[in-house]
This record gives sequence, C-alpha cells and structure tokens, in this order.
Amino acid sequence: MTLSTYLLYIAAVAVLILSPGPTMLMCITNAIHRGAGMAICSALGSVTAVLGVMLLSAMGLGALLAASETAFTLLKIGGAAYLIYLGIKTWRSPSVGFQTTGKPGPLLVTRSNSFIQGLMVGGSNPKALLFFAAFFPQFLTPQAAWAPQFAVLASTFVTMELCVLSLCALSAARLAPLLASGARIRWVNRVCGSLFATMGGVLLMVRRHA
Repeated sequence: MTLSTYLLYIAAVAVLILSPGPTMLMCITNAIHRGAGMAICSALGSVTAVLGVMLLSAMGLGALLAASETAFTLLKIGGAAYLIYLGIKTWRSPSVGFQTTGKPGPLLVTRSNSFIQGLMVGGSNPKALLFFAAFFPQFLTPQAAWAPQFAVLASTFVTMELCVLSLCALSAARLAPLLASGARIRWVNRVCGSLFATMGGVLLMVRRHA
C-alpha cells in the first residue's frame, strides 16, 4: 500500500465517520444525560463492534450477507428493532435536568452497560459488513501481504472513529449544563428518541443490493 493510497483511505474514512449516524447520536445523548465518561464508554463499545465487523467481513461474512437474502434480512430486522427500542426508551426517559454538581442522576447506568449499548449500536447495521467487505479491498495491494495491510487500515479506522466520538461526547457534556431545566431535557429526549426510531425505520427499508 502506497502513501498516496493510505492518504486517500484516511480522507474516505474521515467523510464516513463525520457523517451523522446512530453511534454519534448515542454518544451525544449519553453525554447529555450521563456525562462524558459514560459516553466514551459507549464509544469504546462501538469501536469494538466496528473492529469485529471488520474481522467478520475479512472472514467472509460480508460475502454471506451479500449472497443470502434471508441472513441479511434477519440481521437487518434485529438491528432496526434495537434502534427503535432505543428511540422509545429515550423518548420516555424522565425529564430530569442535567446535574451540574456531577452527582449521579436517575439515568445513571454502569460503565459496562454503556459499553454493551455501544457494542449493540455499533454492530446493529448489517450494511456495515457489506460496506467493509467492499471498502477494504479498494485500498489493499494484491502483491503485498494482506494481514499487515488490514491491521493498518483497521487500526486507522478505529482510532479515527474513537477520536471523533470522544470529541462529540466531550462537547455535548460541556453543553449539558445549559439543559438544566426539565422542559429542555424533555425536548432533547423527544428529538433524540425520534432520530433513533427514524434510523431504525430507514434500516428496515434498506435493500441488500442497494
């Protein structure tokens, strides 16, 4: 892999990561309700899921989803159902203002739960498997060893995504004290809940050959 190819890969990854999606929304929502620490835990779960998706794509699962309508549909329904569930849960969350004292609020969850939530959101889209199955080969040099190239590309993607998600979490946490009133939190819950549910609905309409 040449330097020019690697720089092109970085540019492509930057466009992909900076595009708003369920993972970024999850980090922003968690940062507002639970603080930057919990949001970063969910970001770690998401990038772990992404790394797993990359490995599964490399092992051929992406090709399986591309070939099997049934497998793709089952994973798609599961991912969409989880996003819609998050939407309903967020919409119905208590309208409690952000606590500037930093004390645990009623929406506090454990770090492991935040990590698992990120893991679920990060791995809930079967299109990611198809994307990575088609994306990585474009930047691999056939004449060179495959494993080292994959390691470089995967670690670059994970590092960039974690940095962007952490920045979103920290920024949202700094803005959270402005949402000290229950009315503002209620609107945040409704907007974020609607976006989660909408993303789930969009995922349901995605077709395998799209």
